[in-house]
Amino acid sequence: MDEDAFGQLVGPLRGELHAHCYRMLGSDHDAEDAVQETLLRAWNAVDRFEERGGVRPWLYKIATNRCLTLIERRGRQALPVGDAVSEALPEYRMDWTASLDPSERVVALESVELAFVASLQQLSPLQREVLLLRDVLAFAAREVAELLDTTVAAVNSALQRARQVVGNESTQQEVLATLGEDGQREVARRYMAAWEARDVDAIVAMLTDDAKYSMPPLPELFIGRDGIRGFLLDGPLHDEWRFVPARANGQLAFATYRWVDGRFEPCGLDVVTLRGSEIASVVSFLEADFAAYGLPSELSR
Repeated sequence: MDEDAFGQLVGPLRGELHAHCYRMLGSDHDAEDAVQETLLRAWNAVDRFEERGGVRPWLYKIATNRCLTLIERRGRQALPVGDAVSEALPEYRMDWTASLDPSERVVALESVELAFVASLQQLSPLQREVLLLRDVLAFAAREVAELLDTTVAAVNSALQRARQVVGNESTQQEVLATLGEDGQREVARRYMAAWEARDVDAIVAMLTDDAKYSMPPLPELFIGRDGIRGFLLDGPLHDEWRFVPARANGQLAFATYRWVDGRFEPCGLDVVTLRGSEIASVVSFLEADFAAYGLPSELSR
């Protein structure tokens, strides 16, 4: 098989492989590295590829093993939501879902939402992988056992424990669908207006009682209206801001720009988790690559 033929074989699966690695690792950059390594290893082993098994399970096995190796190297850490996910996932990474039917696309988007990806990081590597392969990718228990070189009984046991940890809360896809386009725009308008007016009361009024605010890679986590109010008054609201609507992880997001030296400079990408029309979580990724989201490198007044 030549390189062109190999590219045609694996190319259509690259997007979903990236999403799979992102769920496993919680990092867009690490996921891209894992995919690159997966394709390189697949190319080096292409002469041993047996078509009867199918290219998709073959690639997922290579990608899974690569992710498990990376997880083992960096070690498991029990971190709060937000800190367990080091990077947001740009919308273009999910372009591959356009060919899916509507129900499949919803499942794909739900599987990269921040709360779900963060909860995955609390699982053991085996539980994490079994949950993804069974519940997200719909592999049969027997197929998962073969991919992971374990038994069906071990797969079923790991799946049961993983489901107990992850739970079954409403997804952002459900919340956004209930709000509708008009409702989403109104939430975005109110939030941007409150920040740009530096109106702490308006910002806090949009939060749930147990809202969380985090800023990866910083370790700080602010919880509840009073905690977030104090943080905003102590620091961010001393500055002038502009917000630009965006999308990340299938969720509502905002690119934030702070006034510095005569221009608005990129500060962070705020990914918002909604509960109804209220904000239950803001994860502000301070090292987000704005160019990857098609966002300007600066704004003027």
